[in-house]
Amino acid sequence: MALSIVFMGTPEFAVPTLEALAADDSFDVLAVVTQPDRPFGRKRQLKASPVKEAASKLGLPVLQPEKISGSDEMAKIIELAPDFIVTAAFGQFLPEKLLHAAKYGAVNAHASLLPKYRGGAPVHYAIMNGDQETGVSLMYMVKKMDAGDVLAVVKVPITKDDNVGTMFTKLGQAAVHLVTDNLPKIAKGELKGTAQNPDDVTFSPNIARDQQILHFDRETAQEIDWHIRGLYPTHPAHAVAAGQTVKFIKVAPLQEKTDAKPGVITQKDKKHLHLAAADGSQLAVLEIQPAGKAAMPIAAFLNGAGQHLAVGDAWIDLGEADA
Repeated sequence: MALSIVFMGTPEFAVPTLEALAADDSFDVLAVVTQPDRPFGRKRQLKASPVKEAASKLGLPVLQPEKISGSDEMAKIIELAPDFIVTAAFGQFLPEKLLHAAKYGAVNAHASLLPKYRGGAPVHYAIMNGDQETGVSLMYMVKKMDAGDVLAVVKVPITKDDNVGTMFTKLGQAAVHLVTDNLPKIAKGELKGTAQNPDDVTFSPNIARDQQILHFDRETAQEIDWHIRGLYPTHPAHAVAAGQTVKFIKVAPLQEKTDAKPGVITQKDKKHLHLAAADGSQLAVLEIQPAGKAAMPIAAFLNGAGQHLAVGDAWIDLGEADA
């Protein structure tokens, strides 16, 4: 007999798991719960979440509570009495009454190797901190954020070319078998959770605006690379360059050291722009997005608005970076 599921998720990360559950005869997805449609883009038109779009294509009932606690949608889920509530980046805390509504419990696929990086931005912090791997943890949900017993884990390497976007794609795929293989084991009593070690707990709060600022005078070239990749594309990192805000999309740390001050151009030709960073390090700028412009390779910028730049110019305005 198929295990009945109420699935709760919002971003693209959750979509592969939803699709896998819906396609597997071992499971019966009774309903999908996701965030309400939100204004998007310059025209602020309402846009459905990726999970809603996927559920609609699959013909699954969709519930969209503004706040799940005490809502009619919560009452509906309790009435459904599913075997499992499965969440993946849903975006809201679930009240205890709802957590206890599922026969075998509420489980969450969290995009980190718990107890590391509890919270809303685990992938961002893993890359920004220079971690070489991250993963997905399947855990029981409890009232405290991401603190439940861990049932299973899958690890995923972080390469030097990965950013938040590519990692979410990889982790979304990794979550599929983590969930589909282990739900039947939980239902049969074959899989028990392991308590998280409180001494190893770290947190990954949602990204704040000031975290998007690059500090060439405090961060080495490698740290700037981690910083940029750890925020792109959800919260692009930026600096003030010659009085204009420039978003940095891709850079490459260089081995060669320099005596130039941070933010100064150390090499420039029609296709290359190198900048000094902290501790004598250097980086090559590969892709940027100047204010009011589309993202572009550095060669396009240097053949246009950046033609006037020269070696020795203090292009990054360090004094304005904190503004």
